[in-house]
Amino acid sequence: MLEDELAAEQAHVDRAYAQLDAERARADERARRSSALPARSGPELLDRDAALAAARARRAALDAAEEGLCFGRIDTVDGRRHHIGRVGLRDDRDGEPLLLDWRAPAARPFYVATPAAPEGVVRRRSIGTRRRRVISVNDELLGPGAAGARDEGLVGEAALMAAVTAGRSGRMRDIVATMQREQDEAVRSADAGALVVQGGPGTGKTAVALHRAAYLLYTRPELARRGVLVVGPSAAFLSYVSDVLPGLGEANAVLATVGDLFPGVTASSDERPDVAEVKGRPAMADVVAAAVRDREGAPSSVTVEHEGDELCLSAGFLAAAVAAARATRLPHNEARACFVRRVVAELAEQGAQLRRRRLDALEEGLEAELAWLDRLVAEDLAGLPVVAVEEGLTDEPPGPDELARLGRELLASPRVRAALDRLWPVLTPQQLLASLFADRDRLDTAAAALPAADRALLARPAGSRWTAADVPLLDEAAELLGEDRAAARARAGREHARQVEYAREVLQIAGSGPLDEDDPAVPIGTVDAEQLAERHAEADLRTPAERAAADRTWAYGHVVVDEAQELSPMAWRLLLRRCPTRSFTLVGDMAQAHAPGAAGTWQEALTSHFGSRWRERRLSVNYRTPRETMDVAVRVLALTGAEGLAPRSIRSSGTPPWRRELPAADLARAAAEWAANGPRRGEGRRAVVGADGRLAQVAAAVARAVPGASSGPVPDLRAEVVVLSVAQAKGLEFDDVLIVDPAAILEGPRGANDLYVALTRTTGTVGILHAPPVPPVLAQVRREARGLVRRPARCTAPRRRGAGSAEGPAG
Repeated sequence: MLEDELAAEQAHVDRAYAQLDAERARADERARRSSALPARSGPELLDRDAALAAARARRAALDAAEEGLCFGRIDTVDGRRHHIGRVGLRDDRDGEPLLLDWRAPAARPFYVATPAAPEGVVRRRSIGTRRRRVISVNDELLGPGAAGARDEGLVGEAALMAAVTAGRSGRMRDIVATMQREQDEAVRSADAGALVVQGGPGTGKTAVALHRAAYLLYTRPELARRGVLVVGPSAAFLSYVSDVLPGLGEANAVLATVGDLFPGVTASSDERPDVAEVKGRPAMADVVAAAVRDREGAPSSVTVEHEGDELCLSAGFLAAAVAAARATRLPHNEARACFVRRVVAELAEQGAQLRRRRLDALEEGLEAELAWLDRLVAEDLAGLPVVAVEEGLTDEPPGPDELARLGRELLASPRVRAALDRLWPVLTPQQLLASLFADRDRLDTAAAALPAADRALLARPAGSRWTAADVPLLDEAAELLGEDRAAARARAGREHARQVEYAREVLQIAGSGPLDEDDPAVPIGTVDAEQLAERHAEADLRTPAERAAADRTWAYGHVVVDEAQELSPMAWRLLLRRCPTRSFTLVGDMAQAHAPGAAGTWQEALTSHFGSRWRERRLSVNYRTPRETMDVAVRVLALTGAEGLAPRSIRSSGTPPWRRELPAADLARAAAEWAANGPRRGEGRRAVVGADGRLAQVAAAVARAVPGASSGPVPDLRAEVVVLSVAQAKGLEFDDVLIVDPAAILEGPRGANDLYVALTRTTGTVGILHAPPVPPVLAQVRREARGLVRRPARCTAPRRRGAGSAEGPAG
């Protein structure tokens, strides 16, 4: 019977793969034809490139569906069968659907049907495949008439538990085949404002967020033009999740940390937590604004020397000129033009008056000589007819032509230009912040509202490297400064002129020959240099995601934020500028908050940014962390008073956490011993998680014991053993975890939260190495006097059943 079912599913899967191959061939043919289309104008070039990009995107989506193309089937009460897969396919022969895309509304019952609410489904089948071969089928009977049906809340329990207990690979898997009801409800939730997915360890919140991004790109094609921004807490985390969206056939997503979101700046330095906390406060927006205002005008009169003249700009005039420039409501660099016009006009007026006064003085000094000359001239002219003599202009104000000429002279003067740059410089965000933090006088002026101790934390030497906490400040400065559009237009004009000149030379050389070998019917004489330059302008073939990543001002269609509880108010301001529509998916766990000064509730974190335009969904089941470990983790979380946020675990590993006590000097050596000889299973991955102050010593010891072990700012999560800080470990999962020096972790500003994070990274066992005395919260953990515990065979039976996940279904 089972063999017959496997054979029947294999036949269907064969048809689906045959159709997939046919669709690939068609996509390749469309790409070939698109690239061969003639493009004689800008619009034609855009049309051709759009068609080519669409064909390539379709091919990429089909390629992504290759592994695990078909993973499920639902049989409905009306006798119909629907196979569920990674991509929608119809049979070329009869037009019948071979696969429903998992995101299609008709596929939803596969994820939400239960015996109590069968959604018209009588049977749900999970189909396991390896490459193109069906290797398993597992059926669930639904509905009140189903024999032995139990409403336990799990969807596809066998496939789910197999995914959860499989060895880790160093990359997150998608959960498209094992997604549970409460996860699916979050994925398909309406796109209105911000959706908060609150989920504890192992509940699948990260996987939910990524699948929601894929779902929105599928159901709202207009988002593909703007793309989706996925913001993660660390480079290691982004590496870990980088395969999920491509595996779901979606390429229009940008993955970045907050520190990556200012093009041209690499946040390569770590920030002290107390400094990062100050930089993240809302008050820093006022500090940056004050720093910009401090570079506009001067508090007292300024003297400008030009061709020996001393021209004076009074404090009152400068204040009026600054006010007029600010009244334009343009950013600093763009408002400079208004300020410069007023200053140059004032200097030209003063310069013209000085020249007139010198002429008058010269004439007075030579009055006698001029009188003698007048008499001589008068005698010579006595016999001539009387003509009208035009009065001199010495008492008249300078005319507009004279002022314009003087203005040009002033703008060409290096001294005048230097004065203008001092009074209203063109600034980059980097220049503004670097000078602010390096100059205590400027810092004291701009940050006068901050306590002196906080200003001292912000001060740093010139040339310091940028940190992730600086990036929101740079973005804030960029909004206030704007760009020097005059310079940008001048560069664009020079480039266009260069292209036109080159085209003109081509036309002169080519004479009356054909325009090109591919289109001999169009002679050179039918186009001019402007048209030829436009025709051969370099097309921007970057994807929307690639263009967005390089453009600070790009407005995304949707933003996904993982570990959103860690964002500072200044980081929120940056992200809201990236998505003016406020279309966000925010996932995190307030119980795992790590950043100093982090909000205690979602309402506290979000209301000032989203008002009432946000809603919360909770994931309640932990699929990843065995209940033996979760029991210890909940005791740790109780120290924070947030134990109510802990999800319930549904599975057991059969091995409780263990601890080993030894002198502090021996902790690194013992960690290396565990890394070399501790538990391992198949292709699984293990992590050593420690306090920041001891991490370098532990990493060095592990590296000596296990060649190929990884650590550092961006560790390779595919290594067999990885050494991580708690912050780096957030959002990740491993088969086995060793925690080194939990007392040091507990001493941190968010100590209990951090230890809770460390304890919940495992799908299998947790070991703890500590110096005496043992932290009281861990005193009940089983003590190992010597040696290292090896894992017995794993038990995978769930204790309770429910729905939710974190990195598989354990998200």
